[in-house]
Amino acid sequence: MAKPAGNIVAGTVPGETYYEQPLIERMRTFLRLEFLYQQLLYNGESESDWASRATIATLLDIMAILSRGDVRSDVHKELDHQLAVLERFMSLPDVDRSRLESLIRNLNDSRSALLSAGTQYLQPLKESEFLSAVKHRSAIPGGTCEFDLPVYSHWLRQSWQRRQEDLDLWVSSIRPLCDAVLELLWLIRESAQPLDKLAASGMYQHNVRKGEHCRLLRIGIASNSKLFPEISGSQHRFTVRFLEWTSVEARAVQTTEDVSFKLSIC
Repeated sequence: MAKPAGNIVAGTVPGETYYEQPLIERMRTFLRLEFLYQQLLYNGESESDWASRATIATLLDIMAILSRGDVRSDVHKELDHQLAVLERFMSLPDVDRSRLESLIRNLNDSRSALLSAGTQYLQPLKESEFLSAVKHRSAIPGGTCEFDLPVYSHWLRQSWQRRQEDLDLWVSSIRPLCDAVLELLWLIRESAQPLDKLAASGMYQHNVRKGEHCRLLRIGIASNSKLFPEISGSQHRFTVRFLEWTSVEARAVQTTEDVSFKLSIC
């Protein structure tokens, strides 16, 4: 399987932690796919049978998302949009043409891989009797234990190399789309310059200017902060409230202090 992501918390940088809020359905779907795909890659590198269980459970979650609506079409449209944006930069002076050409090449490669996968890319997974059995029993709490699904337990007892062959085959069906989603989210995050903002008494409100493209919000705070943001709103207006966390036994409450943070509107 592909090398797992080094950090499964999207958008973190040394000293800061970024919290994200999607404002349109496409971003919600992309972020959920990224979240699941990173789990799949991470667990897929472990040899334990528990990790193989986790990998298949995540694969089934990804299949469930991809089976609803036309996610492939959304990814294709977003690739075309980002390519058009980058190609417009080619005519600008002082642009790093080498870097820009590399980004365009990566997007074109992702686009080609997605086209090659075709519209029936999920069919091999849907036709797998083994995955269908696991999916069916997974709807029952504990339904994939040994006496409920002996074929699954038998497969889990195979060598890691043997299990890896099957996992690689299954993941290959979704890899072009999921890899494209990771590439797109990276570009979308990098498209916005973080701005220094202040939340007075723990609250910040923002009215989006007309014509301002707003699909994903990113809130950056110090990694060692006792606060976390709660974000609500739409493409036109949003509110950020900073809550103070003490323990899982106590409800977080909005801080009364002014909070400095970074805001990216992507």
